[in-house]
Amino acid sequence: MARFQNYVLLIISTLLVHVIVTNAAWEDGSATFYGDMTGAETMPLFNNGQICGACFQIMCVNNPQWCIPNAGTIRITATNFCPPNYDPHFYPWCNPPRKHFDLSMPMFSKIAITKAGIIPVRFRRVHCVKRGGIRFELKGNPYWITATMLNVGGAGDVTAVRIKGSKSDWVQMSRNWGQLWQTAANLVGQSLSFQLTTSDGKTVQLDKVAPGNWQFGQTYEGKGNF
Repeated sequence: MARFQNYVLLIISTLLVHVIVTNAAWEDGSATFYGDMTGAETMPLFNNGQICGACFQIMCVNNPQWCIPNAGTIRITATNFCPPNYDPHFYPWCNPPRKHFDLSMPMFSKIAITKAGIIPVRFRRVHCVKRGGIRFELKGNPYWITATMLNVGGAGDVTAVRIKGSKSDWVQMSRNWGQLWQTAANLVGQSLSFQLTTSDGKTVQLDKVAPGNWQFGQTYEGKGNF
């Protein structure tokens, strides 16, 4: 995940939902679509990237011309930042204090007609429902290992990570940014286990996620999730 300064980048899930799954309060915002069939999306600053991994529910509102009737809501997962643009010649929708989403075209078209451009929306945080185990993308070098947490269920946003090699004790990892965590421990040649804690205080331990011959640049899936 790249480092920027002010806005969380979001990835749309393919799930179209109609049932409210949390008691979080709805908030007002706006949305448009970005790119083509593989576009990304943004929303306002959320705690310097610490909200990355959290899930949100969005619906098109107050615009009968462009909102698709009975479209329900879409779910998204926060994964990155997008910087604001203070140039007066460009649109200011991503600038604070606005709460704006840039959605992929396929997901935008689930709730509104694409000719609309920018639409008013309501959104709120919801429980993350994921299939399969938590995945760990490992990068770096023998003296600096990074792990990006993917497909995290439950609260979604990870607040603490510990890593353990098969020949070492548990080591506390530090946050680099968002869901990217790092350690200077040399764990090459050891199978890797992880302990993750999310913002709701829940912890999961995943043993032997990566085998002893794990490689940098590879992604490994644990046998469990929140």
